[in-house]
Amino acid sequence: MREFLQEFQKFILRGNVVDLAVGLIIGAAFTNIINSLVKDIFMPILGLLTGGFDLSGQTITLYGDARLGWGNFAQSTITFLIIGFCLFLVVKAMNRLREWAPLPAVPPPEPAETEKLLREIRDLLRDQASRQSPSPANPPAAP
Repeated sequence: MREFLQEFQKFILRGNVVDLAVGLIIGAAFTNIINSLVKDIFMPILGLLTGGFDLSGQTITLYGDARLGWGNFAQSTITFLIIGFCLFLVVKAMNRLREWAPLPAVPPPEPAETEKLLREIRDLLRDQASRQSPSPANPPAAP
């Protein structure tokens, strides 16, 4: 049971899960803001422009008490379009910031162990060759 809880804790604290949770919470709050924007600001202005016409209560009577509430659907559609437009603006701004902000320099990858060993061998051979070759001040004796 303890392993299960540790595994769950490791899973839940991973960056992707936490980022997703934060995104969902912010998205819900953003939706409330946009709903208020549509209901409290845009719809009254639209009502003023159309002479007091309010979409939210508009219905079509189908038969008897059966009503088709197209006004709420229209208002929800307007809300959806505004949310989509706002998200578009946020993504566009983020993309511009990414283009504008310089990317951090990525360090070159660490060479493989075999490459390190080959470099050591090369350096040792170079040192040996430089010690064995005669210097110009002491030329080798003629036979």
